[in-house]
Amino acid sequence: MRSSVVAVFCLAIAVLPGTVHAQDRPTSYSTVVPPNTAVPKGFVIGPEDVLAIHFWRDQDMSGDVVVRPDGMITLPLVGDVRAAGLSPELLKDAIEKAASRLITEPNVTVAVKEINSLKVFITGEVGKPGPYALTGPRTVMQLIAVAGGVLEYADKDNIVVLRTVNGQQKSYKFRYSDVSRGKGLEQNIELQPGDTVVVP
Repeated sequence: MRSSVVAVFCLAIAVLPGTVHAQDRPTSYSTVVPPNTAVPKGFVIGPEDVLAIHFWRDQDMSGDVVVRPDGMITLPLVGDVRAAGLSPELLKDAIEKAASRLITEPNVTVAVKEINSLKVFITGEVGKPGPYALTGPRTVMQLIAVAGGVLEYADKDNIVVLRTVNGQQKSYKFRYSDVSRGKGLEQNIELQPGDTVVVP
């Protein structure tokens, strides 16, 4: 009987500090682990990007939001705010301005959790065709490698990169056989958001 009481007492002591620590833990933004997403230089927010919006000392208004296809985000109490086309810093200013109608001197932090608006596409005779995130420099050859490489019956020397420039579509030829042998390396261009690589 005595051993049972001692065991229960020891268990209570072991659990209690953790419980008190959890209750006393501050809930301000300083305890939130910032996202590890690497934001490219000059990045502007676009549709499908995931953002973490934090109001200092107001967790009810804080949370993660996804940028809608129309470029807007919706925040509790504040309502709709345009996010697309803005840098995280400019969006922070826009949210603070909108929230100033409700809060005196709002303090907002905007963090990018996921970048989904910057994409390139590859289609045709590759292992894994589809959209791929473009969060850093990537060449045609690198995208082909990420997409599982060209398939056996692909027309490797008639690959085309499609790009829209000022509303007009342009095409750039890419001869896989040349580039893979270290020739015609100027064909291995750096891709831009929205580019489509076609492997016939």
